[in-house]
Amino acid sequence: MKPVLVRDLMTVGVPTCKTSTPIVDIARFLVEQNVEEMVVLGSEGEGVGIVGYEELIGAYGRENAKSLTAEEVMRESVPELPADIPLTVAAQMMKDRQIRVAYMTHNSSGIIYPAAMISYKHMIRHLAARDESELKDLGLAAQRKSPVEVFIERRDEARRQAGLK
Repeated sequence: MKPVLVRDLMTVGVPTCKTSTPIVDIARFLVEQNVEEMVVLGSEGEGVGIVGYEELIGAYGRENAKSLTAEEVMRESVPELPADIPLTVAAQMMKDRQIRVAYMTHNSSGIIYPAAMISYKHMIRHLAARDESELKDLGLAAQRKSPVEVFIERRDEARRQAGLK
């Protein structure tokens, strides 16, 4: 039996924000989208840091918490793992590094940006899955909407919210 690799369960696409994003907006996104953290992008689109529950809780008690930005609270650097290693190895590496989410990066014209992610949540879903059909939204083979479909959905939602449709 072939081992399950990171690429078999990773989520392609990574939640990101700018360094200037208010942490209140990040907190709202994490809660609404049920994700643990976001990658903070630099001016060239490269990953420069992470803001997740740990960073937000660290900022929570500060007097000016609601006025802080991603850059002011982020953990610098983006933890990476290769997509072609066994999931069991990835789990141990993440545990050893004390991270709950790791990223797979892509190099485009010299800019290295986060393109996919694997988390403890992915691994727990794999452990709990009754069969592969429960994981069909994960990995390189996941069923995804085309960019046009995503654009149409977002456009229609914006129109609906504006009362145009």
